[in-house]
Parts: sequence; C-alpha cells; structure tokens
Amino acid sequence: MTNILAIVGRPNVGKSTLFNRLSGSRHAIVEETAGVTRDRHYGKSDWNGIEFSIIDTGGYVVGSDDIFEGEIRKQVDLAIEESDIILFVVDAKEGLTDLDKDVAAILRKSKKKILLAANKVDTNAMIANTAEFYGLGLGEVFPISSISGSGTGELLDEVTKFLEKRPEEIEEPDLPRFAVVGRPNVGKSSLINALLGIDRNIVTPIPGTTRDTINSRYTSFGFDFLLVDTAGLRKKGKVHEDIEFYSVMRSIKAIESSDVCLLLLDATQGVESQDINILHLIEKNHKAVVVIVNKWDLVEKGTNTHLEFEQNIRRKTAPFIDYEIIFTSVLTKQRIFKALESATQAYVNRKRKVTTSQLNDIMLPIIHNSPPPMIKGKQISVKFITQLPTPFPAFAFYCNLPQYVREPYKRFIENQLREKFEFAGVPVQVFFRKK
Repeated sequence: MTNILAIVGRPNVGKSTLFNRLSGSRHAIVEETAGVTRDRHYGKSDWNGIEFSIIDTGGYVVGSDDIFEGEIRKQVDLAIEESDIILFVVDAKEGLTDLDKDVAAILRKSKKKILLAANKVDTNAMIANTAEFYGLGLGEVFPISSISGSGTGELLDEVTKFLEKRPEEIEEPDLPRFAVVGRPNVGKSSLINALLGIDRNIVTPIPGTTRDTINSRYTSFGFDFLLVDTAGLRKKGKVHEDIEFYSVMRSIKAIESSDVCLLLLDATQGVESQDINILHLIEKNHKAVVVIVNKWDLVEKGTNTHLEFEQNIRRKTAPFIDYEIIFTSVLTKQRIFKALESATQAYVNRKRKVTTSQLNDIMLPIIHNSPPPMIKGKQISVKFITQLPTPFPAFAFYCNLPQYVREPYKRFIENQLREKFEFAGVPVQVFFRKK
C-alpha cells in the first residue's frame, strides 16, 4: 500500500506551498492569512521511483489566535493516527515559537518517523537561522524554500530512505480487491457485515467508529474476492475530532489498496460534495467503481425517483459518467448481490486487453470519418493505436501533431472506446503521441 506523508505545522509556515511543490499541483489554497486551508488536500509524489501520498493538514482555523493551539494539536493528533511519515514544517523567518514547541512535544511521544523542515530559507545566509530548531529534539533540520524548491531534493531523499526500509507487506492471495468507501455513517461496515453474515466489524450509528484497514475474504454465491474495509473502534477521547478528515484518510488508504471501489452514498442525504471528492479520488487512482445508493427504502416514494437521483450523480461527476449505480438497502440486503455482480464486471473491464489489430480495425475508420479539427491549417493524422501495458485501460494514438489534439476530441475518442469495447465503471486514459 502507498505510504502517506502528512505535512503538519502551525498556520502560515508554508505547508500548502510545500504541498503544491511536492505534489506538482496547485490544488491547495495559498494565501498570506493564517488558517486559509479549510479543506484537506491530497496529492501524489514520486521520488527516486518510489511513490507516496501527501496530505496537507492545514485548516479549519478561523478567527483569533486564541483558538490556534487547540486546532493545531488536533491536526497533529490526526496526522500521528493516520499517516506513516510526518513532515513537521517550521518558519525560519519567524524563528522558534511556543506553538512549535507544543507540536514538537506531541510528535516526540509518537512512534512515527518525524522529519523537520525549516521553510522560507530563501538565501544561504538564512541557513544559520535554522540552528535553533535543533533544540526541538527531533533530529536533523532540513532547510528548504517551498517557493524556489531549494532543499526539497535532500528532504525527499530522506523521505524515500525511510520508505525503502518499510517491512514487506504480508502476502495475500492474488484475488480481486473490492474496497467499501464513502462518507462516515453511510453504512460501510453494515454492508460488509451483511455480506459476511457476521458482526466482525463494529457497527455503531456514530460517524467515524471505523479506524484501521482490514481485509476479509468473501467466497459465497460463486464470488471470490477480498473485501477491503476500514474497521475498528475509535478511542473514546477522539469522539469530537475532525470526522471528515478521518473519512478522507481512510478512503485514500482503502482506494489505493483496491482494484474496485464500492462507493456508498446515503439516499436520505442526497449527493454531497464529499461523495464527489471520493469518486474523483477513485478516478485519479485509476480504480474501477460501482456507486451504491444505500438506505433507498427510507426515501419517501415519489420524492426522488431512481432516474432523478442517477442524473444528479452523473451530472456532478461529469465527464466521467460511465459507471453502474445500484439502489440498495443494506439493512434488508436488497440488491447487495447485484452490487457485487457489478463490481465483478467492473474488475473484468479494468483488466480488459484489446488487441492492437482490433483497435486499429475499429478505431481508425472512426477517426477517418470524424478526424480531429484542423489547427492553424494543419491536418492531424492518426496512423497507429495500441493499448499500453498499464494495470488500467490506457491507449496511445500515434499521430503527426499530438500537441494540437484538444480535450474535447480526446473525450470523443474515449467515448468511442467505451462504446466499442466494454469499459463501464473504469476510468480510461487516452494519450496522443508522436508517431
């Protein structure tokens, strides 16, 4: 499973800028106001051939300074609970603060690997300013500049050193891995228990009772796969913690260790932004997906038809809309086996290989009849198509001017691939390359 690196630190030390630098994205909000990161941000990084996930744990700090301490303590506790490596960021310009010392005191008690980065070291002369941070007792201080990127290479070298030393995961049978994911309290553990026929997972009506990822083998009614669930009881002291953050962290871990995701929605609450975020995570990780609308028996008949609900979901996840939506009641076990059939089919679709001759015989005439639009008077000519050797469907279209192929045409090609070959429930990638 992919490791998770959590970036922690007091407000305004540059966590979001560092997140953007390491993940190669501009997803996190960067602004010179303490606590602007209201939502958690998730990205991937690859260094020395080792891939890991990054979480920017800024956020939810609004108002005056007097509430910072409690909020930051909460962020650090969450990072310690859910991540593999913690990157503690301090501000070399402002120097060591009491809040930094408080965070360091919590981190020293944890069993996790801690790396300490002194940010905003924008000139060599400022390196001397980082010496005081050795007093935190967290080992080596890495002077970095998130804005220019200086020092981040050495920091990532240290991160990957630790990742290489991680023990081998326990070997599990080579079976399809189905992950049950979704917002807190939509019925994830209830679905697992309904399938397994036992209360192996703790089920309570309190959101966030589930903590660690557990795999269960399912071998009934002709199915044979591993169910990836996040199961276990939260500590009593954690009841008021940030449930949404736990939800996202768990979803990431379950998604990354699966082949197919069963995304549970709560019919009584409708489609929420967190549901869409999790579906985008599934898509970003190239996993197959089946959407399960649970608690459909509790929806008043006539208030929201299947069709309206489906259209609403697909409208919010466009352009990725080619997946099955199953309406269930986990409590009465209504249609949960239909959901498993759909998940099994999505797994088959994700592994589907199309021969090069089939691809060229079917797709080249389509491209000939509906060629890419001419750009600057130049004709784009596709000569050859092949499927790439990836664990998910990805196709290379070799042509003379790949740089002129626009997104709408790529979507047209993706839709044609979906129509001609069965890829329902699976994100498909299309690349245009120089012949």
